[in-house]
Amino acid sequence: MQSKPVGAPIHVLLAVSGHEARVTAGYPWRCLPVKVPNVKPSDLSRIRFVGVPTVSPDGRSAVVERARIDLDADDYTAQLWVVPTDGSAPARQLTHGWRDTSPAYSPDGNWLAFVRATRDDAGKVGKSQLYVIPTAGGEARRLTDHPLGAGDPVWSPDSTRLAYVARVPEDGRYGTDEKKTPDKEPPRRITTLRYRMDDLGFTNDRHPHLWVVDVPAAAGGQPEPVQITDGDHGEGEVAWSPTGDLLAFTSARHETRGDDLRDDLFVCAPDGSGVRQLTPGGGLGVGMPTFSPDGRTIFFLANPLTDNDRAGVCRNTGLWSVPVDGSAAPSQLSDQERHNVAHPGGMIEPTADGVLFLNEHRGAVQLLRFPVDGGEPEVLVDGPRQVSGFGTDGGVLVTTVVNPYSWGELAVPGDGGALRTLTDWNVAFGPTLAQTEVTATAPDGYPVHGWLVKPAGEGPHPVLLMIHGGPFTQYGWRLFDEAQVYAGAGYAVVMGNPRGSSGYGEAHGRAVMGNVGEASSIDLLALLDAALEDSSLDGSRVGVLGGSHGGYMTTWLAAHHGDRFKAAISERAVNAIDSFTGASDIGWFFANDLYGADLDQQAKQSPLTHADRITIPFMIIHSEQDWRCPVEQAQRLFVALKRRGIPVEFLLFPGEGHELSRSGLPSHRIARFDAILHWWGRHL
Repeated sequence: MQSKPVGAPIHVLLAVSGHEARVTAGYPWRCLPVKVPNVKPSDLSRIRFVGVPTVSPDGRSAVVERARIDLDADDYTAQLWVVPTDGSAPARQLTHGWRDTSPAYSPDGNWLAFVRATRDDAGKVGKSQLYVIPTAGGEARRLTDHPLGAGDPVWSPDSTRLAYVARVPEDGRYGTDEKKTPDKEPPRRITTLRYRMDDLGFTNDRHPHLWVVDVPAAAGGQPEPVQITDGDHGEGEVAWSPTGDLLAFTSARHETRGDDLRDDLFVCAPDGSGVRQLTPGGGLGVGMPTFSPDGRTIFFLANPLTDNDRAGVCRNTGLWSVPVDGSAAPSQLSDQERHNVAHPGGMIEPTADGVLFLNEHRGAVQLLRFPVDGGEPEVLVDGPRQVSGFGTDGGVLVTTVVNPYSWGELAVPGDGGALRTLTDWNVAFGPTLAQTEVTATAPDGYPVHGWLVKPAGEGPHPVLLMIHGGPFTQYGWRLFDEAQVYAGAGYAVVMGNPRGSSGYGEAHGRAVMGNVGEASSIDLLALLDAALEDSSLDGSRVGVLGGSHGGYMTTWLAAHHGDRFKAAISERAVNAIDSFTGASDIGWFFANDLYGADLDQQAKQSPLTHADRITIPFMIIHSEQDWRCPVEQAQRLFVALKRRGIPVEFLLFPGEGHELSRSGLPSHRIARFDAILHWWGRHL
């Protein structure tokens, strides 16, 4: 594992944020007016979220979705924008739908396919459907009308067809029979462990299958999509071969599907015939297949599986390849220890020069290019930033980049890693609070890495230790709305990547297996202590908060190290491993893998077991429809604390799932922020 040397506790990335012109590694920014940054919850509506670009075949333009929060509609809206890649003209809005996403240029450059969800006068947003629009000008045309919506479009090489994935509901379910409301549907017969998913619902009665639809000529009629796969299984991402005679896709078709994590790689003809399996089965969970330019190889993402394909927690997801003719077994191009595709939003793309890959690395997301025959990758974009998407064609590479000073812009990589920005959509947001780097050394000598976001002014500032979920994910070199809001309200925010996190090597992530609470606490407290060496921070007023795994660690720290904190907020947490195992959509595999299969050891690692040691004021936040960490996890903790007379509050959101803080209703997200700030105002 690569680790940064431990030096002085605080390292300032840049001395000033938002108060002067900035240039970082060739990434130019405009001059901003001098003012004190103070991001409020309602300022979320001012952020412009930039999606993954698609580049025209001639390389002259990129099209990308630009999304924002609409507070009046209490929803998210997105449109497509055209951006000249040479910077010769400003970006221009192309579409004006309510939610237009996932653009894709046709190989001949004549069409742009995308996904649109329309909103009626009553405010109801329909299911996403496929549309195409002529690039020479004209109206967008809808190609599909699936009751549960259509997935992202993938062009055939001759630009005449689109392949995509769409869920097919059982007859009489999900509105296919107008006389049957959801409460009048027949009971579900469940026979497998994988039968539902947070933020989606039940999955065993609406499997995703492959579809192909013709793209009509300018004066053509309405095409009829053709379903080319069916059965009691589903298909994942799809890709066309360069000659158009094959489709590659992922699927779970083995006998134990539904009871493990395995997916395999398949190819078939565009009509669904001639299905062949290319991965040997067992030991891998695969995704995102894509053909090499010569059509001989399929590159894909995969992570190793063990324990009868039921264990894959805290494992790096890397780059693999397999010959299309099946003449050899799959081989791994990336290093299992060092390389992990970014999550969420990781992607790969084969080019004539190698395979592009978004890699997590110490809080950054690098853009790498792997040689097709193996070897060390070339680093195309690096530094204190995250590449959240890219598109390439016509010899031009366009990236979406976020960093600690911008919510995101399009940029073209140049020589030496410099980035030439193409958009200025988030410049108007104004200055943000500086994110400084913190390094620490745990008591056992292990290096710990993180960041500090401080309020304006001299202090002394109350402090929040904020813990990410996962645990196998990373905080990093990007603006984080929660850190900015809390710091804007006067709290210094400490956040980092203790053992268990991704981006520091697979061994770093797996170091907590079977001893999660204790192992993570060591690093988190070391990071907090290093940050508190800053004299502007008030170590006598410290709170702790986090969501999901971060909520687990919040409850754990409140029980085991409550003397360090004045109050706590635990959100959408795992508190009781025993009930999480059966109630969570992922609990059937996740619990044994991360915490160990021994039930006594699981009980020792359950924060609820130690709830009788919690004495500090405690706030619990949860969502009624959370299926990842079901609401009983919050209810059990609330009752345990309330019965003991601990100052405890339970904030419960209706209609939301596990992703409330990231993609819930805007009104709910703001209400959540208001409640959190009110809690800290009372206790810190």
